[in-house]
Amino acid sequence: MDGKELKNGRKYLYAVIPATGEQEYGNIGIDGEKVYLITDNQVAAVVSDYGSGKIRPERRHIAAHQAVLKRLMEDETPLPITFGVMAEGAKEIKRILSLNRKTFTEQLHRVHGKVEMGLRVAWDVPNIFEYFVNTHSDLRAARDQFMGNSRVPSQEDKIEVGRLFDRVLQEDREEHSDRVESILSPACFEIKRNVPRTERDVMNLACLVSRDAVDKDFEAAIFEAARGFDNNFSFDFNGPWAPHNFVDVELRF
Repeated sequence: MDGKELKNGRKYLYAVIPATGEQEYGNIGIDGEKVYLITDNQVAAVVSDYGSGKIRPERRHIAAHQAVLKRLMEDETPLPITFGVMAEGAKEIKRILSLNRKTFTEQLHRVHGKVEMGLRVAWDVPNIFEYFVNTHSDLRAARDQFMGNSRVPSQEDKIEVGRLFDRVLQEDREEHSDRVESILSPACFEIKRNVPRTERDVMNLACLVSRDAVDKDFEAAIFEAARGFDNNFSFDFNGPWAPHNFVDVELRF
């Protein structure tokens, strides 16, 4: 790669990795551009060239961004950069690496040899409200009081039952999450609870796991946790991913 290519043109930033030399990953970047490294003192930015204009979060762009991270994960654990970050050229990339070197070095050390795994547990029932009515006597009593005997419930009645439903939903989520985390913790370095995406979600966990432990210790812990739940619950784990939930980099420019 010649010096002219490094000096000219905007750069799209995918990730930061530990590296001291040059490397190319092929034309796997956004818009089919070549992905390569720009290094500065043992840390490297994974970049591709990008023309003028603002990059849009289109599906093909996001897919390309994720494909680059997936390729990097084959070799080591990168620090993933939020979609859409660009620099005006190689000089600015080197400035970013220099200004953020301490943070990059610390977080690269933190995630070295580790991957992120996800676990989603959901209530697998036809009607989530009816399931809770059948499993929580206080909610069932409120439902019967305000909505039973063919009476037409007022707006206040509906709000009161809704509040109680939300409360028992959150209480169950907390109880189930505590139970699952206690089983997974020995197989994980860290566990982060993400906000449930839907009403049916019991928990949405991100787990930082040793690469060597994924196929044995982590999966065994998942199956052990699942055995403590009946068929009204579904367990779905996925990964490995770059550690998005365990990297907190506010880039200094």
